[in-house]
Amino acid sequence: MAALWKIARSRHKALRAALSSLFPPPPSPPRRNPNLSPSPFTAPFNSNHGFSVQLRPPCSLALGQFAFYSSNGAAERSDEGGVEEKRKKELDVSWIDLYLPEGLRRYARVARLDKPIGTWLLAWPCMWSIMLAAEPGSLPDIKMLMLFGCGAMLLRGAGCTINDILDRDIDRKVERTKQRPIASGLLTPFQGLTFLGLQLFLGLGILLQLNNYSRILGASSLLLVFTYPLMKRLTFWPQAYLGLTFNWGALLGWSAVRGSLDPAIVLPLYASGVFWTLVYDTIYAHQDKEDDVLVGVKSTALRFGDSTKEWLTGFGMACITCLGICGYNANLGWPYFALLAGASSHLWWQIYTVDLSDRADLNRKFVSNTWFGAIIFGATVLGRFTS
Repeated sequence: MAALWKIARSRHKALRAALSSLFPPPPSPPRRNPNLSPSPFTAPFNSNHGFSVQLRPPCSLALGQFAFYSSNGAAERSDEGGVEEKRKKELDVSWIDLYLPEGLRRYARVARLDKPIGTWLLAWPCMWSIMLAAEPGSLPDIKMLMLFGCGAMLLRGAGCTINDILDRDIDRKVERTKQRPIASGLLTPFQGLTFLGLQLFLGLGILLQLNNYSRILGASSLLLVFTYPLMKRLTFWPQAYLGLTFNWGALLGWSAVRGSLDPAIVLPLYASGVFWTLVYDTIYAHQDKEDDVLVGVKSTALRFGDSTKEWLTGFGMACITCLGICGYNANLGWPYFALLAGASSHLWWQIYTVDLSDRADLNRKFVSNTWFGAIIFGATVLGRFTS
């Protein structure tokens, strides 16, 4: 009996030491009754986690330890899940939450002001075209670049608003989009339409700064903007239709500077933008392919399936070829073609390293297209300056 008592006492001390290191005592622990005499077989262990461990003979002690660590592991997993959820929410916090009044945040999220990648993808073809239209040996018109930059932000916001109004029922069924303001009910469709009208009115103010030819050309793009959200219901090629819409600035930028179009330059430029869009938006569409199947919408991601990288390789080659033809017809200097080789390497890197089953990697590759656009813009600046 004495030996059993010593074993139990030693295990009692070891357990107390282990639990004390894991769970520090509360600031004001309850006082023990001095009249109670502790027994090595009944002494309680109290902690700030609200449980009590009674020391038992060896076999009961083992069962008690198992039960404690099992329940404690479940609690830790629950805590880890809560921490992970909190971390995700913290990562979703943007400048909108930090600097805008609460009443404006919903509208800013509809316009995707917290995700500027769409504005950049819309603005780059405009800027390429403006630079190509500049006189040889000169730099681009800064005022024109600023006008088109603001116009890209407004038109992209208007397109997102239209998309969210028309797709609100679909967005509620897709994990990535169910928290959008209109889909989640933070904004009503009428409020969305009012906001759309404001954006189009501001966009009209920018369009009126251009020449008459460009006003008509710019206004004609609204048909594409308004009908694009319907394409995913009709065809497996909505990304191609988006390419026609998003790259209209390749035509408009040239006409804003020159007052007309030069088909030998602007058509290859426009085509290159369409092929580029097919690359990055197919990558983007792979994020939602499971949800798209469930809700019944179409995309090139579903159309290409396991052959996606082969298709993207073809689109990437067509994009670079059209950019090369455009630069040749515009008589750009050699730096343009040197940087074009760098841009093609970036496009190759995207296509051959993207993991089509990893949403995080798909998003990273999609966002990296900002750099592709920047490289081509730098190429046009240097190519025109040295021409």
